[in-house]
Amino acid sequence: MTPYLTSFDSGALDAALAPWRAASRWLVAFSGGLDSAVLLHALCAQSSSGVTPTLLAIHINHQLHPAADDWQRQAEVFCAQLDVPLEVRTVTVCQAGAGLEAAAREARYAALESIVAAGDVMFFAHHQDDQVETVLLRWLRGAGLRGLQGMPAQRTLGRGQLARPLLEMPRSALAAYAAAHTLSWVDDPSNTDTSLDRNYLRHTVLPAMAQRWPGYRGSVVRSAHQLGVAESVLDSLLPAPRRLSSVLDDPGLAVDDLLALPAATAAMALRNWLLGLRLPLPPTEMLAEFLRQLRRGGGSPLLAWRGQSLRRFGEGVFLLPCINERDKAGTRLAPGGDLLLADGGRLQLEPAREKPGLLLAQGEALTVEWRHGGERCRLPGRAGNRRLKTLLQDEAIPPWWREHIPLLYLDGVLVAVADLWLCDGPWLAPEGGAAAWRVRWTRNTVATAD
Repeated sequence: MTPYLTSFDSGALDAALAPWRAASRWLVAFSGGLDSAVLLHALCAQSSSGVTPTLLAIHINHQLHPAADDWQRQAEVFCAQLDVPLEVRTVTVCQAGAGLEAAAREARYAALESIVAAGDVMFFAHHQDDQVETVLLRWLRGAGLRGLQGMPAQRTLGRGQLARPLLEMPRSALAAYAAAHTLSWVDDPSNTDTSLDRNYLRHTVLPAMAQRWPGYRGSVVRSAHQLGVAESVLDSLLPAPRRLSSVLDDPGLAVDDLLALPAATAAMALRNWLLGLRLPLPPTEMLAEFLRQLRRGGGSPLLAWRGQSLRRFGEGVFLLPCINERDKAGTRLAPGGDLLLADGGRLQLEPAREKPGLLLAQGEALTVEWRHGGERCRLPGRAGNRRLKTLLQDEAIPPWWREHIPLLYLDGVLVAVADLWLCDGPWLAPEGGAAAWRVRWTRNTVATAD
């Protein structure tokens, strides 16, 4: 790794692109600003000098500035001049508690992720100054070891990869490249708004630092790199708690293994596990409190953050699925049917063949309902009806699923509890057959969503 460059280095760009030359497509997140204009132009130069993957520019119109449509048209003109296809996505930014800037970023990344196919790489034009600003901002916000490493040079993005081939080059090198090639670009006036933390750092703090410590960029980048090395060593030494799965495939870790570790080590183990699942991390204080409650014992501690949650159940700490409101009751599911559920799961009725199933006459269909309380099911070979509540408890079905398990009715009678149990009755075909159908319930858990 070259920790610090002072000019645009075509050799460094070639090296950064080397892992991606066999990609299906090169996609460029193209805002139209100076950085992405330089990146797209440099990639076109690569394409003209040798065989490279198909190149496609992606422009996201956030609709947040009066000139947003003008910027889109400028992006179209720039790409047309380079003979690069441009795909435009218009997004609606819903401001949340994290602020408008964070909401715009979330909408942008979601749109870009939806475009990336397996085998694609999406290039971002982040450069060395962006990296330095990111590291310093995270330091000021109290980030830990991983956060202080800054932006990774590559990571997964949807079904493909994200790469930052300009990350070792300073902004001044990109500006010199743009001037040398007489490039035109969009100037977003919000980049000079010093009420925003990053802009204040860029325009006020860093110029003062440069006067006293001209080489601060290289120092910050080297420190970030050294922190990455240190984390790799720590990860190799960190005990790994046993991984568990609930009976419905929710991923988890063994509680006893976590509690056997010192508090700081347990927190690090939990964070590493979440990062391995490509999930955002909970705030440090919330994670520490969750572990404290685990150690205290009793109850069912819950940690919820940014659409994710952790909860103790039995012998594990499990990552809960993001379950939305239940689907409307009364939906019909006919033989061969495929029903998409509100939580991202699905319900299917497929031929049972030699497996136990439900006998359905021509024109018959099942009705999908949800728990209301008092449901009963007589299991095949068992005497008497059993309360569904008792069945769920006895089989260790996690509490967060119990109100979201589809119940299948035939003519008002409960005949199946998703694909967990078939209820005994004249509709039951224990050995399957041509007229028998079996339920398949695909759950949208973190473990099976990718």
